[in-house]
Amino acid sequence: MALFHLIILTVFIRNLSIATERHTRNYDTEFCIIGAGPAGLQLGYFFERSRMDYLIYERSNISGSFFVKYPRHGRLISINKRNTGSSNKEFNLRHDWNSLLSDDDRMLFRHYSSDLFPHKDTMIRYLNDYSKHFRLKVKYNTEISNIRTTMTIDNGNHPVFRMDDQNGKTSTCKVVILATGLFKPYVPDLLGVELTDSYDTLSVDPEDYEAKSVMILGRGNSAFETADAIYSKTNFIHMVGRSRIRLAWETHYVGDIRAVNNGLLDTYQLKSLDGLMEFGNVTAFRVVSEGGKLFLRDRENSTAGHPFDNDPLNTPYDKIIRCLGFMFDKSIFNNESWVPSWQGRMAKYPKIRQDYQSPVMRGLFFAGTMAHSLDYRKSAGGFIHGFRYTARALFNILRHKYKKKSWPNVRLPLTDLSTTILKRVNEASGLYQMFSVLGDIVLINREEETFRYIEEFPLRILHHLEYVTGIDIGKASVLVVVLQYGHDFHGPQEDVFRVDRASTDPIYAELSNFLHPVLYYYDIIPNQEAMASVRRPEFLPVPDEIHHVLEDFTTQWNRPQSHVEPLHIFLEEFLKIPSQIGISHQECVLVSLTMYKSPMNCRHFLDRHSVI
Repeated sequence: MALFHLIILTVFIRNLSIATERHTRNYDTEFCIIGAGPAGLQLGYFFERSRMDYLIYERSNISGSFFVKYPRHGRLISINKRNTGSSNKEFNLRHDWNSLLSDDDRMLFRHYSSDLFPHKDTMIRYLNDYSKHFRLKVKYNTEISNIRTTMTIDNGNHPVFRMDDQNGKTSTCKVVILATGLFKPYVPDLLGVELTDSYDTLSVDPEDYEAKSVMILGRGNSAFETADAIYSKTNFIHMVGRSRIRLAWETHYVGDIRAVNNGLLDTYQLKSLDGLMEFGNVTAFRVVSEGGKLFLRDRENSTAGHPFDNDPLNTPYDKIIRCLGFMFDKSIFNNESWVPSWQGRMAKYPKIRQDYQSPVMRGLFFAGTMAHSLDYRKSAGGFIHGFRYTARALFNILRHKYKKKSWPNVRLPLTDLSTTILKRVNEASGLYQMFSVLGDIVLINREEETFRYIEEFPLRILHHLEYVTGIDIGKASVLVVVLQYGHDFHGPQEDVFRVDRASTDPIYAELSNFLHPVLYYYDIIPNQEAMASVRRPEFLPVPDEIHHVLEDFTTQWNRPQSHVEPLHIFLEEFLKIPSQIGISHQECVLVSLTMYKSPMNCRHFLDRHSVI
């Protein structure tokens, strides 16, 4: 009973503190999150756990409303791998692409579905249970518009955001975080577009395509999902795009074509009437109707067929379906200049800084798929299993920026460095999913023989580490721990199944192609000029020393001879960092990676190495 009263008193004091603060400020809510999809809920969890003043606005009556409609044919392409042979929760998140982060194992997606590729309805149920379970502050049935500021940024003042809902009520916020995702279908400047069907409105009844000849504009996952759902009913499907098809197993980018949807590739290559074509921009054509059939003609001369009589575009179609993806809807803002778009291939994303903030309006941040431009075609930031970690990074940025709370870190003796690194690279899910984008930062203090360990920091703002984290760097040298693929192992023209695709000798670890740990060492932290000089595919400046940990068939970098010993040699001989791992310590680390509870004689040692 005493504990109950203590909890009630704590909640009362918290609410009283927030209420008192509201009387002395010029806004209603400090952090306003727009959108109760996965990214908005993930941020809400961190704000709620830290007892910060926030509110999530959702235009629908449920969380995750995007999944009510999409994907149109129901099946998600995010992997729900429930069994890995390990009971380590952090390791298992590497292969769980649907769960949001939390401290409660009951809120793992594995309890909601046993399907490897679950149905979208399951995602809706999971997200709403997650919101209710953690009592997240979500205001449903509230469609936000006309976001604007009440003051200009001058003399160091922070803008106050004002925004309206559909009922004419105005809310004010200190910080606005857009987590609405990309939900506005892209409609090209295609003459005759009204004759086509769009992915967002097409019929999902396969019987409606019985004996129909179909063209699909676009070659992303939505196009292949649509083809896979109907191609058993059609005469044939011709799929067209601007360039060579990109397969996820070639590019290692999960947003490219996934195997679960690519049945049309078989029917094309095995000459079963279906086919893939490449042409230029779709706006160079127009859709015309002739005799009840649809044709794709030249924009300037719609009456003439294509010049060669064997041109596949001379084929008549019963349906032309647009599956051209989604883009950011700027109409929510009073001033669209606050959210300029990127140019070229990333034009569908808002242009943002590396700290997830608008480059134009201070206090306006972006989360989830909205922030994917920072790792587009590089990592998994456009998907739940990636942006749950970038959302956590954004939360840490906001917590320090507005609450002066340092980025979570731990201080340990230098002799513990190798065991700490081994434990992280063998189980950390954030490093694994956001490879080459988020990395662990080690600040080495040789005078005190200690190091500070900072988890999952956005690598492209490494030069701003002290400012963003609130952690004093001093004269520390810097070791960056990342996971990355080999640079020559990506792309739609790479043979990722070649015989020499993997390295097996530690001597040639730097030739590793598959995902593997890499350590970048700098005597002093790179400055802004050094970071600005980095060009893709690189993501960090040239280090003073570098160490590749040999790739592994099972992504278990814990083999004594292949992985552990070379790491010790690098730390001891190249960086002059002592190690006292020993065989018993080493065994403790390896056992901890596979067992839910460590042996008693290991627990004291492992407790010292738990990164908070």
